[in-house]
Amino acid sequence: MSTRIIVFAKAPLAGQAKTRLIPALGPEGAARLARRMLMSTLTHCRAAELGPVELCASPAPGQPPWAGTALPAHIELSAQGEGDLGARMARAARRGLQQDEQILLIGTDCTHLNPALLRQAAHRLGRCEVMLHPTCDGGYALLGLRRFSPRLFEDIPWSTDKVAALTRQRIRELGWCFYQGECLRDIDEPDDLFWLPSQWVGAAMFAH
Repeated sequence: MSTRIIVFAKAPLAGQAKTRLIPALGPEGAARLARRMLMSTLTHCRAAELGPVELCASPAPGQPPWAGTALPAHIELSAQGEGDLGARMARAARRGLQQDEQILLIGTDCTHLNPALLRQAAHRLGRCEVMLHPTCDGGYALLGLRRFSPRLFEDIPWSTDKVAALTRQRIRELGWCFYQGECLRDIDEPDDLFWLPSQWVGAAMFAH
């Protein structure tokens, strides 16, 4: 069963990427970490060998903010487009499910989304309709879908601790079978830097 992985990401620009980490890393350091996390995520997605890997980008691929970012080979590119995060995710999810049997929708903030975990998520999704990996801050790091409904993305208070709970509520209201995986950690706030992979810590983490 082919699984499309859709990676949502912003261009890793200083002052615009990982802004909540700027007090700890500075604008350039936060942008370099964002670029490192983007590249690591795309590499892991390719290594999982589940199917197409799509970078759904903001701004659109090919725009000047992406000029200095060399993306890995064999990555499909799409634009997030207009609207709030829910509207952009809903468009990507609908389009992805029109192309493949199931999708994994992820960001780049969780370093635990390695190839083994992605393969496990795709396998679990094959037995239900929704697969969810919540994060410890109340959001989620991975949403796997075999069916589409805009209800999963409408009127969600994004970037709050209510996201995963409301998404689970919507899934129950739809009557869909879902599997919840283990809670993962995003790297969003300065205290989260503790959870970075050990090999990223130190000067090498911030190297170009």
